[in-house]
Amino acid sequence: MIKDLVKDEAILSTPCEPATAEDAEVVTDLVDTLASIDDAVCLAANQIGVTKAIIAYQDDNDQIHVMLNPKILMGLGGAKVMENCLTHEEDTRVTRFAKIKVSFDELVDGQLKSRRRDYMGWTAQMIQHMVDHCKGKLI
Repeated sequence: MIKDLVKDEAILSTPCEPATAEDAEVVTDLVDTLASIDDAVCLAANQIGVTKAIIAYQDDNDQIHVMLNPKILMGLGGAKVMENCLTHEEDTRVTRFAKIKVSFDELVDGQLKSRRRDYMGWTAQMIQHMVDHCKGKLI
């Protein structure tokens, strides 16, 4: 179901709880909401009012990917970049890594499966932005 975006800083600054397989409905809502927003490329569950560590991002082929409980294990090539956010009015300068290693869970057939992958460039930047959301960090 498509949800309204939350701009309440009290919700957005609350660190998210770990996600479980029982959060499948939140995953569906997050994907539906992201797909419904023109020019949106990533979204965290707290941006739709659910303080669970779940993020979604869209790749270069317009495919949406979901990560539950994402953690950045390593980052290389830090640089200052300007970012904007669907739930924050002003662009903000932040430091992002060009390459990251991420551990996360993926919901497969109703169960969480552990994954670990490397990401680079724009995808790495989106994931870092969403992980900050999960930590309750406002850009």
